[in-house]
Amino acid sequence: MLIAGEASGDTLAAELVGALRQKVVASSLDSTTDVQPLHAALAPQFFGAGGPRMAAAGVELAFDLTQHSVIGISDVFKNIFKFHRLFRQLFRLALERQPDVIVGVDYGGFNLRFGRAIKQHVRANRSPFNNWNPKIVQFVSPQVWASRPGRAYQLRDNHDLLLSIFPFEKDWYSRRVPKLRVEFVGHPMIGRSLKSEVKSLKSSGVPTVLLLPGSRADEVRRHLPVVVGAFEWLRRDVPGLRATMVLPNEALLESVKASGLPSGLELQVGNLSTALGKADLAITKSGTITMECAAFGVPAVVFYKTSWPTYLIGRQIVNVKYLAMPNLMAGEEIYPEFIQDAATAENISGAALALLRHESRRTVVKSKLADVVASLGKPGAASRAADAILSLMP
Repeated sequence: MLIAGEASGDTLAAELVGALRQKVVASSLDSTTDVQPLHAALAPQFFGAGGPRMAAAGVELAFDLTQHSVIGISDVFKNIFKFHRLFRQLFRLALERQPDVIVGVDYGGFNLRFGRAIKQHVRANRSPFNNWNPKIVQFVSPQVWASRPGRAYQLRDNHDLLLSIFPFEKDWYSRRVPKLRVEFVGHPMIGRSLKSEVKSLKSSGVPTVLLLPGSRADEVRRHLPVVVGAFEWLRRDVPGLRATMVLPNEALLESVKASGLPSGLELQVGNLSTALGKADLAITKSGTITMECAAFGVPAVVFYKTSWPTYLIGRQIVNVKYLAMPNLMAGEEIYPEFIQDAATAENISGAALALLRHESRRTVVKSKLADVVASLGKPGAASRAADAILSLMP
């Protein structure tokens, strides 16, 4: 059983399913040379909740959880009854199907609670006639090192395996909850795109800026005036500047079109790798996307705006200096960051212009990004994650 609630988790879960299927089938093949082997390969069954990529990978979905993705604590509270209903639906499904392994893919707020609910049920209902006790796995650590570190103890008590994608996390957990098994499998974006081939697409001449306002409707609504405004400010100083805005689906593209856009700004659905390969600079919201910019060596300016209740709560519980993961890993502000009130078109365009005008700055940024990316491991995160999960099986 797999549960993924966001687009990035949907992709990651689909890759994991492919790796698990391949390894299980390979291990179940009989090595005999008999014409009629003793047994045939048995493909594993996958079910749960996720998105279109999981469905395409052969996961039987109870519903598309990615359609219900929200951002921020205030939005979670607004939708609390809906999420409670979806949670109970998946909980009942787990009890009915009794999977051997339950994998939560990112989406920590939901998946940590789900793992705890399953384990509590198992502990309360163990008997000689009921020995179901699934292995609980979390693929991608919640950012416990940034906020609410107490969640590490929840993971220790209810999870059999935590699959980490950042190298510093294993040591962080080992110092606090040494009994929790944590495996660093590398970052899934490494090897996902052929960087050398994509880079060959880069054009010369007038700089190209990539605008990345987000993947959720609410994010795009808040961020669109900021990124479009920053582009218009930049055009005043760099005549002929071109920009591409990448959006995850046609629905968001149509909503952005309807808002009206300045000349020189193109829209694109998906295919982020190609866009990164052509970009001289990215203006991007914080989150996973900053690591994708880093993987392609693209200098970026990072911003984020959220609802005020979410922002005020976040200020109380977040205890890291930076939001962008490349900055956190480097311990310095490689990417300029502008959060909430500071995330204005003027501020962002000023930082972007400084990078566009000074090639030496961009060179330094690219060098530091290369060091960050080198620490993320080699290609094959999904394969290593599959090996770790299968090691839990008898």
